[in-house]
Amino acid sequence: MCMKIVLLDTLTYGDTSLAAFDALGEVSTYSITSAEETAKRVNNADVIVTNKVVITDAMMEAAPNLKLICVAATGMNNIDHEAAQRRGITVKNVAGYSTDAVVQHTFSMLFYLLGHSRYYDEYVKSGQWQKEAVFTHIGPSFSELRGKTWGIIGLGEIGRSVATIARAFGANVIYYSTSGKNENSEFEKTTLSRLIENSDIISIHAPLNPSTENLISHSELLQMKDGAVLLNLGRGGIVDEDALSVIIDVKPIYVGLDVLVREPMKTPHPLLSVKHSERLYITPHIAWTSIEARQRLIAATVDNIKTFVTA
Repeated sequence: MCMKIVLLDTLTYGDTSLAAFDALGEVSTYSITSAEETAKRVNNADVIVTNKVVITDAMMEAAPNLKLICVAATGMNNIDHEAAQRRGITVKNVAGYSTDAVVQHTFSMLFYLLGHSRYYDEYVKSGQWQKEAVFTHIGPSFSELRGKTWGIIGLGEIGRSVATIARAFGANVIYYSTSGKNENSEFEKTTLSRLIENSDIISIHAPLNPSTENLISHSELLQMKDGAVLLNLGRGGIVDEDALSVIIDVKPIYVGLDVLVREPMKTPHPLLSVKHSERLYITPHIAWTSIEARQRLIAATVDNIKTFVTA
């Protein structure tokens, strides 16, 4: 029997080739799928591949032949796992495919903010440098990483990789475990309050759950050192966006966000109205999207289907 595979949101993979799925069965692809469209599109599916499309119990009921749900991502909170287990449907995800990409984007965001790259790029392109009397223009000052304290919130695989590279730059690394269970003898474990008070750079690489929601809010932002950099590459909702939109205009901190509570962000949004926009750098959830990471994601998803079929 030819296996019917439905890919529900291929737009999230960009220009990555999906040809490998064709060898596995009859493939139907949709660039995006709304909640109203899902049930109809999966009704004959043996396998569903989804990145962010939500698969509820009702969707599973509408797909009587469904045997496998492949989440082309690490997080699986878009799947009703209890319903899948009850119906005998296997759920598989992909882990570790984007570690290198997220680590790289962490440092990209840091250097953009730390080095005031926006200011210097615009300064040159505006024609101002051409008017200088000397060869250099010293505008906003920037610091070296050596000797700085880098606090990491969430020392999983990504956090550990960031820590290793930060230490190679000469930074002193400390970390806070959001679960309280993570122990790592290579780096100093500390409390959240002490991490925030002492860090020159703070990067977040933690999941969103009840213990991390709004973990960084008014009081934590006010605790930060003047001039410190905060980077969120974990999940939207860990940093309180309303609090940030207020504090960033009254306290000289620099913030890089690759994730927000609602994605894509909608207007009006408080972060789009901050006066000190030079202190804020937002990217549209792209840290994971290197060409290589997307290729690994698709290859691993295909392997998940192959493994399930041959099991």
